[in-house]
Amino acid sequence: MEDLKERTRAFALRIIRLYSALPQTAEAQVIGKQLLRSGTSVGAHYREGTRARSDAEFISKIEGGLQELEESCYWMELLIDAEIIQQNRLTDLIKEADELTAILVTCSKNAKNRQKIRNQIMTDPNSSFILPPSSFTKGLTSADDL
Repeated sequence: MEDLKERTRAFALRIIRLYSALPQTAEAQVIGKQLLRSGTSVGAHYREGTRARSDAEFISKIEGGLQELEESCYWMELLIDAEIIQQNRLTDLIKEADELTAILVTCSKNAKNRQKIRNQIMTDPNSSFILPPSSFTKGLTSADDL
């Protein structure tokens, strides 16, 4: 199965290929460059998140990736609405963006729950419980895993 690191990389490569196939009109190029920036940033945010030193940093990076996915969807919708590209050419890419969004939302929620539990344990003077390192994204590769 494809892991999330590879899946976000594949998404970025599809965005690059889409940008390369856009017409050379000013409108297409302006929107395309915005899409290129946001669509290729998703994987970068995720990879930065995997190296996070804390839950707060992980959450910040994952939510940054979510913002980039939302922006990417916006630019793809504009490409369709402006009749620069036909909707059927973007259907699969938009579906992938939606699935990646669902996965990253789950990663963020899990990290927030873990952070909440850690904070509760740390404020309980009778607690000697130690949580293992985070592994909330291992094995999570599709919306079906949610």
